[in-house]
Amino acid sequence: MTTMLLAVGGNALIRAGETGTIAEERANVQRTATEIVKLVRDGYRIVLTHGNGPQVGAALLRSERGASQVPGQPLDVCDACTQGEIGYLLQQSLDTELHLAGLPVPVVTVLTQVVVSLDDPAMRCPTKPIGPFHSRADAEQRHALLDWQIVEDAARGYRRLVPSPEPVEIVELEIIRKLVGDGTLVIACGGGGIPVAWRNGYLQGVEAVIDKDRASALLASRLGVDLFVISTDTDYVYLNYKRPGQRPLYRVGARELQEYAEAGHFPPGNMGPKIESVLRFLNQGGREAIITSDVNLSRAVAGSAGTHVVLDSGLVAVGGHERFELSVGGR
Repeated sequence: MTTMLLAVGGNALIRAGETGTIAEERANVQRTATEIVKLVRDGYRIVLTHGNGPQVGAALLRSERGASQVPGQPLDVCDACTQGEIGYLLQQSLDTELHLAGLPVPVVTVLTQVVVSLDDPAMRCPTKPIGPFHSRADAEQRHALLDWQIVEDAARGYRRLVPSPEPVEIVELEIIRKLVGDGTLVIACGGGGIPVAWRNGYLQGVEAVIDKDRASALLASRLGVDLFVISTDTDYVYLNYKRPGQRPLYRVGARELQEYAEAGHFPPGNMGPKIESVLRFLNQGGREAIITSDVNLSRAVAGSAGTHVVLDSGLVAVGGHERFELSVGGR
């Protein structure tokens, strides 16, 4: 049976213009679940990952505003809470759709910890804005009292900056592998996973955010899945996106895609991490990756939509490292 890791984008949970109520999330998740069940019916064994940006921001805001009444929660605990919240909504919708389709596939959420290195240079250079917006006075106070790194974000106020280190290992990898092998649809690595690190022999949470696409690529590579699919808010990857000469990519080799990336076609805050993650997956032994919208998932996997990225002969550079690939052969 063909295995797939599907990384669900944030737009599959909260769409543009929505406030992020549970009712809105349920409706969005239900549409995504319908597409996923089509893939299960077609014979795919699926591992599902997802983002949690708006949800973890809301969790941090609740924690800050409730701090005078109850103890606040650190970022890693907020990550854990939102993994459970989103996993619950996904599980419920998938269980319903699978039942209606007559498919006896169990669904489970694995609360996933992802190991990062405390020596990662990113730990000394926070770049990821998180949480609510603050006034300048409040931001300066938090910087003085809590040693927060602060940045002005999009002229809407000031936000806390946290590191975004590289994912190194997935703590629950082997149990995820066993569940997938037993035929379970597994939801894992929500929001990039809970960042953890080893300190003096103890595994402890880290105040950081792991890029969800990088964590998904790592999990896909470690599991050795056949297909890595990223769902986002566009049907295709575009060259010259929203500029003169815009055109979609339908099928592209890894080396060609790398050249487009080096030419600056994929902004770092948008499509860039997805392209980087796809190239990492292919560079580490993967065969094919797809980037498409959540409403086109089943059509894209069937080959009639989305951008398909395949391994070609040549040199693929990822994150400053190079590897020579000979062909599109097996692992």
